[in-house]
Amino acid sequence: MDKLKNAEALVVRQKKEWGEILTGFETKNKYAVMDASGQELYFAAEESSFLARFFLKIFRPFSVHVVNRDGRHVIKGVKPFRFYFHEMEVLDGEGRMIGKICRRFSLLTKKFEIRDHQDLVVCELEAPFFHPWTFKIGSNGSEVGEIVKKWSGLGKEMFTDADNFSVKFPLGADVSRKALLLGALFLIDMVYFEK
Repeated sequence: MDKLKNAEALVVRQKKEWGEILTGFETKNKYAVMDASGQELYFAAEESSFLARFFLKIFRPFSVHVVNRDGRHVIKGVKPFRFYFHEMEVLDGEGRMIGKICRRFSLLTKKFEIRDHQDLVVCELEAPFFHPWTFKIGSNGSEVGEIVKKWSGLGKEMFTDADNFSVKFPLGADVSRKALLLGALFLIDMVYFEK
């Protein structure tokens, strides 16, 4: 996770899957994780079963493995089956718990809590009703960063669910918090932007 240490922001691009475009069946998601200058830092890939993707759609259990350019695991996100209160545990490359992301009940907004390994809330995510693609990162009542789904273009938006995201980290955020926010980005993509 050394490359996260100096990153102030990341861009995450979901890879297009031609099999999904041609057949309409949901395939395993794959992502390129880059710094703000476009240099690829990590590759992320979903691990889930075909049956879960086909029948459970966004409710499916899955794991997201984030590896560096040498193929070494740096972060793993694990989402169990949930109908509404989605959550994801985030582990480091050694399998140690970094923390978790938990969806909270809200009628007009999309809300998540980011919790550390001691289950303490370190920040919140909230997307207002009229800006559903922008998740503001809040801490102690202040906005300190954001996760944003970027418009991918008409053709890509209509025919695929391959999404582009950016995350702007809070100033001074440590590597653990950045890893949790990257995990939150993957969870948000699965819960809100998968078809």
